Amino acid sequence: MSEAVTRSVTTESGLLASLDPLLREWLPRQRWFAGKGRPVTGFSPVAATELLPAGGKLGLHHLLVRAHQPITLGAPPHPGDCYQLLIGEREALPPRLAPALIGHVTEGPLAGRTVYDALYDPRPGDVLLEALRTRARVGTMRFERDVQQEIRSGLVPRLVTAEQSNSSVVYGDTFILKLLRRIVPGVNPDLELPLALAREGCPRVPAPTAWMLADLADQTYVLGVLQPFIQGAADGWELALRELAKGEDFAAEARALGRATAEVHTALARALPTVTLGHTQLELLVDGMVERLDAAAQAVPALRPYAPGLRSAFEALADLSAEGRTWTAQRIHGDLHLGQCLRSPAGQWRLIDFEGEPSKPLAERRMPQPPVRDIAGMLRSFDYAAHSADPPAPDWARTCRAAYCAGYAEAGGGDPRTDAVLLRAYETDKAIYEVVYEARHRPDWLPVPMSAVRRLAASD
Repeated sequence: MSEAVTRSVTTESGLLASLDPLLREWLPRQRWFAGKGRPVTGFSPVAATELLPAGGKLGLHHLLVRAHQPITLGAPPHPGDCYQLLIGEREALPPRLAPALIGHVTEGPLAGRTVYDALYDPRPGDVLLEALRTRARVGTMRFERDVQQEIRSGLVPRLVTAEQSNSSVVYGDTFILKLLRRIVPGVNPDLELPLALAREGCPRVPAPTAWMLADLADQTYVLGVLQPFIQGAADGWELALRELAKGEDFAAEARALGRATAEVHTALARALPTVTLGHTQLELLVDGMVERLDAAAQAVPALRPYAPGLRSAFEALADLSAEGRTWTAQRIHGDLHLGQCLRSPAGQWRLIDFEGEPSKPLAERRMPQPPVRDIAGMLRSFDYAAHSADPPAPDWARTCRAAYCAGYAEAGGGDPRTDAVLLRAYETDKAIYEVVYEARHRPDWLPVPMSAVRRLAASD
């Protein structure tokens, strides 16, 4: 461990200033950077920890930096997002690390060195695993683990290149380390919920093996989570697209996925507090849905003809609440879709990535919500898969949606179709979000949520 983690400092004089011009160019190009479309005007340090000493064959710096960007007109003041960076530095990069290049430093403590995203490099990956294995403490960084699970040293790390909002490193065929890129203080559900499910003995979510934390100014930041790697697992989205391309039925898998979702919801309801949503809470919930609809109709003209029909979905929910109807809210996944599900080679479904929607505030992501919000997200995911086929396969989506709801009911979750008003409201809210997203980022995909909008606006 003496080589892996040798020295820590909370500030490294001039380091961030010397990296500033390089990071301004490099950071906005990363898929996990949240502030797309706005220039980075500067950085301020949150924490800096030296994991391997600077100036040697390989230096390794762990940085938490706040990126400053112009505030969008009308938006509230924002201090800037905090990002986790693992910066490697060498005299020169070997060709295998060319995709990781950040740039060449010309001044400051790293002048003359080449800096790069260290997650592409196996050696820094070894450093992180060894720190987790030995429960190291380095400066503000704290590495914790479940001592009941073995962590072998010597596992070969490799970076997963397909992620968007975070970064992951796979160790051999044993573990996967998810490193959160946008960091906020507080209890992160990506660690909190899998730990709670592990205590309940729920097998549908890989139990955390170890985790990385930073303790700063009386606040704790979750930096990363190490979990068992499901070797040979199929991503639910890719699996659905493959079956669609072959013309194969997916109903059995959808049904099994519904059962898995219900088991996770049931375990979360046992592990963590639930609340009852009465009239006051439902009023706030419905008001939020209506506000999002109004904003979306302003942003996307194609939505405007359907706005009255969509609003009726929310009004119907408000009417039930006014009649005294209540609902139970609990902790949920928060961003459930086919891409958040893995099927093992033995056919068992697992749910992953409990971070919730990264764009939402942490407090909002940790609020109890009706389980149907997860269900609506999965139903919309089946719709997206069906419309990705050539030609689109709406009957496939309808079959999968029905099978998923039936499987959910079989596992004791109650059939979500029996609460049609609540389900329609959440599906409508999700489709409206999708319309805005696609209009801004992928206009070619806009017909997918718009087909759902037409259906939901016409629903009774």
